[in-house]
Amino acid sequence: QIMKQVPVKFDLKTLHIPTYSAEKLSSMKGTDWNDFLQRVCSLLDSTEKHTGAARSKLNLLYYLCTVAVHKEVASRLISSQLFPILIQQLRAAVNWDIRAKVARVIGLLALHTYELGENVPVSEAIILLTELIRENFRNSKLKQCLLPALGELLYLIASEEEKKEYPRECWVVPSAAYTVLMRCLREG
Repeated sequence: QIMKQVPVKFDLKTLHIPTYSAEKLSSMKGTDWNDFLQRVCSLLDSTEKHTGAARSKLNLLYYLCTVAVHKEVASRLISSQLFPILIQQLRAAVNWDIRAKVARVIGLLALHTYELGENVPVSEAIILLTELIRENFRNSKLKQCLLPALGELLYLIASEEEKKEYPRECWVVPSAAYTVLMRCLREG
């Protein structure tokens, strides 16, 4: 069963960063871009435990979902220090809503990226998504959140390797990812 994604809306009032449009972000250069990226990363990486912290992170992830559909922004974000922080959040977040939104951001970045740098830790994201799907295999709701991101990353690697003459070692896909994917297709 394929679940249709609901449109993403974020709350301007509770977002603790300037809400630039995707067009504005794609035209940002130098220190403006670095300042914006640093603020996003520090908000996402914060370990605050107060009641609004999870809601604040979710709101930031909703915002990232809206700008990640722009090809230039997606390519810049996936190649930045944000991607390793997204992977870390996917691994460490206690709240499954946050994990689901992080997976959605990762999937959108993979879908809309037009160029993947060799230093982007895509394999690490694939390994983590594979582990999470395997650990939660009986939870179909979680699988529906995680599988699209895994599929987009696999497709991105395949299309990038097709563009190049030889495969990249940094984009190695573990066989467990294919095994889990085939099992999901077989068993639903």
